[in-house]
Amino acid sequence: MPAAHSSATALDFVRFALNEGVLRFGSFKVKSGRISPYFFNAGLFNSGRSVGKLAQFYAQALLDSGVQFDMLFGPAYKGIPLSTATAVALAGHPDMKGGDVPFAYNRKEAKDHGEGGTLVGAPLKGKVVIIDDVITAGTSVRESVEIIRAAGAEPAAVLIAMDRMERAGPDDALSAHSAVQDVAKTYGMPVVSIASLSDILALLQDDASFAEHREAVLAYRTKYGVK
Repeated sequence: MPAAHSSATALDFVRFALNEGVLRFGSFKVKSGRISPYFFNAGLFNSGRSVGKLAQFYAQALLDSGVQFDMLFGPAYKGIPLSTATAVALAGHPDMKGGDVPFAYNRKEAKDHGEGGTLVGAPLKGKVVIIDDVITAGTSVRESVEIIRAAGAEPAAVLIAMDRMERAGPDDALSAHSAVQDVAKTYGMPVVSIASLSDILALLQDDASFAEHREAVLAYRTKYGVK
């Protein structure tokens, strides 16, 4: 199951995502073909200030989770800046007491010159946290786990920004679990998210300025959500 953390941090993150235009309410056709009443696009964290703040949220969620880790791994491509920025945020976090966290990432195409290969950064060893924006099909997690295990290291957790808490499949044959739950079960490791659909709904409940979207999001969760 996904790891829990403080709701205050999660709600702060939901507000931050809204302010940055990363989280929006309305009517959006998503990758699955569904019409979603909200849309979360972490690619819109695209400035130094916003990515720096995002990385602080990642670092806090990881430390709050209690997961033991030695380094970060960012799957290409979105995971590359996320792992880099989060390593910087962890290095400056008071709870780390000056500890320095290595990171690595993969490139999609093998390099045939210089150091060669598909891995860049620190050598993969110890307990490795995979960092990405969201989990949809789980393909990037599977590839990351294979890379980490092949290096003799241990996948320790997956760290993501948003858990949509959503079942996959066509409306008449929905999966029993969400992609996040499937990843946690398949690989026997926690999935830590900064925030989830529950936190979005908590904001809609508490903030009157977003009240008009509450029913649509609740209906979507009733139809597609996991408990």
